[in-house]
Amino acid sequence: MASIVDTGADRGKQLRPGKSIASAIDRWIYVYMAASFVLVTLIGFIPDSIELVGDAKAGATPPLPLVLHFHAVLMGSFLLLLLAQTLLAATGKLKMHRQLGQVAFVLVPALVLVGFILVPTIYRSVWDPAHFGPPAARAHLQHVVLRLDNIMLLQLRTGILFTVFIFLGLRARRGDGAFHKRMIILAAGTPVPAAIVRMGWLPTTLPVTPLSTDLYLLALLSPMFIWDLVRTRTINRAYVLWLGGYLAVSIFVYSAWSAAWWQALAPRLMGV
Repeated sequence: MASIVDTGADRGKQLRPGKSIASAIDRWIYVYMAASFVLVTLIGFIPDSIELVGDAKAGATPPLPLVLHFHAVLMGSFLLLLLAQTLLAATGKLKMHRQLGQVAFVLVPALVLVGFILVPTIYRSVWDPAHFGPPAARAHLQHVVLRLDNIMLLQLRTGILFTVFIFLGLRARRGDGAFHKRMIILAAGTPVPAAIVRMGWLPTTLPVTPLSTDLYLLALLSPMFIWDLVRTRTINRAYVLWLGGYLAVSIFVYSAWSAAWWQALAPRLMGV
């Protein structure tokens, strides 16, 4: 049966007497990771969302597109599902954990689909007034479009990697629990930098380079990796695949960042 995260002990692993603390961390590290994703998302998006809704109600900006609301609901649901799954597994309620995991096979495809609809929707909502709106607003909005070209690179990277990593994690749910639980956490963390970049009080390298975004993501995921390294003295292949995929796509992101050829290509990809 399906599950999002199996946080039980690795297959064949026998806990020695006196290892109760380490055993507890083995179970609860995944709950901590899921909870940290939820917390960071709330800190990043709540103030931003309040501001966006307020501007829309005041008529300062166009109404927020419906797909944006769908995306927010689906992403929030996914993170809460992840947290529930880790809690169920950590407390030994594995039957309920597996039953609830069935929701992922509906929720994840819907989240991916809505995400890929959201990118061009947001892009066009700025591109159209930047080229056909009042002359006084065009210059400012054209600069915003250039920023959106770069943001699109991060959005596409997230969408592609999240989809691939979630697929790999779910596929391994029956045959390789150690890989499964780690890859699902790594996949779930991949979109969280979208919340981090909204924390204007954090030091950032944006808009010059997305380096700070990547460093914050690595810091966010590091507790699980460090514990694995200390506990098992090995590197699970989930980390190798995740880092390899992330670096491969990031080579394109960094080469295209603010490049003239990408700024010419991006509007075509968005259909404008």
